[in-house]
Amino acid sequence: MLTLRYDDGTIRLDGVDDADVAVESLPGVAWDDRGLVARTSAYRYADLRDTLGERGVAFEDEVATSVSERLSVSHAYDLRPYQAEAVAAWREAGERGVIELPTGAGKTVVAVDAIAALGVPTLVVVPTIDLLDQWRRELETEFDAEVGQFGGGEQTGAPITVSTYDSAYLRAEDVGGDFGFVVFDEVHHLGGEGYRDAARLLSAPARLGLTATFERPDGAHEVVADLVGPKVYEASVDDLAGEHLADYEIRRIEVALGPDERAAYEDAQGTFVDYLKRSNLSLRSGSDYRKLVMRSGNDPAAREALLAKQRARRIMMNADAKVARLGRLLDRHREDRVIVFTAHTDLVYRLSERFLLPAITSETGAAERREILERFREGTYTRVVTANVLDEGVDVPDANVAVVLAGSGSEREFTQRLGRILRPNADGGRALLYEVVSRETAEERVADRRR
Repeated sequence: MLTLRYDDGTIRLDGVDDADVAVESLPGVAWDDRGLVARTSAYRYADLRDTLGERGVAFEDEVATSVSERLSVSHAYDLRPYQAEAVAAWREAGERGVIELPTGAGKTVVAVDAIAALGVPTLVVVPTIDLLDQWRRELETEFDAEVGQFGGGEQTGAPITVSTYDSAYLRAEDVGGDFGFVVFDEVHHLGGEGYRDAARLLSAPARLGLTATFERPDGAHEVVADLVGPKVYEASVDDLAGEHLADYEIRRIEVALGPDERAAYEDAQGTFVDYLKRSNLSLRSGSDYRKLVMRSGNDPAAREALLAKQRARRIMMNADAKVARLGRLLDRHREDRVIVFTAHTDLVYRLSERFLLPAITSETGAAERREILERFREGTYTRVVTANVLDEGVDVPDANVAVVLAGSGSEREFTQRLGRILRPNADGGRALLYEVVSRETAEERVADRRR
């Protein structure tokens, strides 16, 4: 009889000759001459199982047997209507797919409900150590079950286990057959080349991806759809604002470069633009920009153009007028909880020193970061300044004002920053996001693009 077994990140098919089935007709299955067996990638297990069933091929499923343990888990959440709709849509799609909800909309609640509904050994994969800790605490609070951990200095498996993407990739060949359900938090990370194998090496038939922004500019979300399933439910910020998330307003403030800043900006930007014209390249083309980067390795003029672009970007994003305007905004919102976002670490420290703001950057240690956020949560601090690290992967306490002094043209980054201030306030107040943009610079186009 044909037998399916998990084997080092693959599904091994033993007894193919006896089953009278053409190997090449099965999803992703190929003959492995080294092992003299047929194999397919582990993530194709569900498709393979379904195909065999549809064709009436009898088989013994040792993959399913290995995760047959039933977990008796339940939770105390009262799901919001859109959360219940999201879980229902995912189950209707065959318990595979991606759910897109804004930051602050309770994606964790959706996953906890799905875990309880399926009641099978589950792996939750997250991008950061902060999220690893947060998920483990949440699961231990909600479920009367042991919760294991891969990452953060611990390698302990359990029927419910939380792992970083890095650890999931490293451990997948060994434990990839131990789970019937896998949850990928911030699932857009799976689009990265290295992390894709973390999903390919797992056999779990039930798969759930969670994100605030599913689509990637590089199109890699199509790879995610193949590994996890398509987007099965989405709700935007505007769909939930007012009832489940705070009402919000976005205000764009334009400031002028100083005379010296303007001269330096025009000089640097001119060097960059002139090279593009001479080389018949366009910033509108991603392939042209890649050509420029490649040329910079052996073409001094191309290298100088790239360096000039970086100088111009730094000038427009760190303008003195932005610092002055921030001071007025902080004074205006002295009674509010404010998060200030920048693009460069050196500006974070400049603002921290000038306005006595607690600072969080990639250089901030985990213990110090937790202490700052805890003091922000309890109200000892009412404002914090950061460069990128609070965009995702960190449980940020409630705030109602955000000031974006600088950022990229990424819609994902902008959506995540907006989401940091959308948790409803007790007084029902409106959230405010300020975009401070240098007038008559390329930053105006950057700001337009991220909208």
